[in-house]
Amino acid sequence: MTDSSINPQLILPVGTQVVTLVDVRGLHGGVDRRSGEVGKIVKSPLDNNHSYVVQFPDGGQATVRRQDIAIRKHFQNLNLDRPGAVPGDRDLYKYVIYRCVVGSRAYGLEVEGSDTDRRGIFLPSAALHWSLYGMPEQIEDAATQECYWELQKFLLLALKANPNVLECLYTPLVELASPVAEELLANRERFLSKLVYQTYNGYVLSQFRKLEQDLRTGGELKWKHVMHLTRLLLSGIGILRDRRVPVLTEESDGTRGRLLAIRGGEVSWEDVDAWRLELHKQFDAAHEASKLPDRPDYEWVNDFLIRCRAAMV
Repeated sequence: MTDSSINPQLILPVGTQVVTLVDVRGLHGGVDRRSGEVGKIVKSPLDNNHSYVVQFPDGGQATVRRQDIAIRKHFQNLNLDRPGAVPGDRDLYKYVIYRCVVGSRAYGLEVEGSDTDRRGIFLPSAALHWSLYGMPEQIEDAATQECYWELQKFLLLALKANPNVLECLYTPLVELASPVAEELLANRERFLSKLVYQTYNGYVLSQFRKLEQDLRTGGELKWKHVMHLTRLLLSGIGILRDRRVPVLTEESDGTRGRLLAIRGGEVSWEDVDAWRLELHKQFDAAHEASKLPDRPDYEWVNDFLIRCRAAMV
């Protein structure tokens, strides 16, 4: 077991107090030290492929691997004493109240072999939420490409105009929606505001700077990422103009074909950047003309969350 509260590649210096996470065996196979004993590092290796020498209060020493010790002050953060009754991520899936498909398949930009990305919301019982151990802000399964946010986290991200979360509210591919989720969907416009302009613009600008840096240093562009950044600008323009999040990409005006051409690496970087700059101008104009409020409806969202929490008591 590793100490997840620090960088596992960091070499711990001499003098660091540590706790053993496993029984430490001696040269003859016997157990010299039990799990949970405190000691001090007296010799550090040059890398984490080799062992540390730890000295214990009685003066004895043992060699231990990095994954078998934790920094003493971080030890209580390792949750070693969590009872088995605390549910794991998979156990929390029964509290999922909303599940949808996002990503390329929702945008209509999938290709052969594209993943199916599922996102959603879970609402735990009051007993779990109020327990000593609390609830994770999200649960996910990389193998199935699923990720679910706890309701409060989802609402906060939506209020901040997080693109991934807003698209969850507007995707046409909804697989599960409880009555609570249906109320949320019926009020999804309350999350839209001119904050979209700052959030979307800021992300795209920062990512394009990184792409330009990659080009300067001879790096290889990830054209799928370039496509999605361009699509994000189109989405932001649509939100400010039409007061809704346009998830499915338009085919009638040729936009879908242009985006797929970018994904396939069929468009030069210069042409992509020229389109991106033109879209920024359109984004500016849409922001000036937008009828969206300056801020989302925090009051309704707060009342909604309280009602949802109360319903789980």
